[in-house]
Amino acid sequence: MRFIDPRDFTADRPWGALDITRFEAAMVRLHWTDKPYIWHVNDGEEVFVLLDGTVDMHWKDGQGIERVTRMKAGDIAHAGIGAEHVAHPVGPARILVVEQPGSV
Repeated sequence: MRFIDPRDFTADRPWGALDITRFEAAMVRLHWTDKPYIWHVNDGEEVFVLLDGTVDMHWKDGQGIERVTRMKAGDIAHAGIGAEHVAHPVGPARILVVEQPGSV
């Protein structure tokens, strides 16, 4: 058994990750960041679980209009294939991401 307290995790760079495990078709990673990621489009399903901190998730709806949803610890976002989005932390944040291996 391995127990991880995400509040103790800090990376050496924004979006640095601790690879927790890999399933045949999914990667589970704990990310630490204090800076935004990049706008990207998922090539596979992604589950984004905010464990600690606050994140403003910027995403584009079906008409290409940018929206922002403020996430707090415990919130979960699901980005389907083709979902364009970028996470902007408000201070340090720790995020559990489940996605296919090799995903952006």
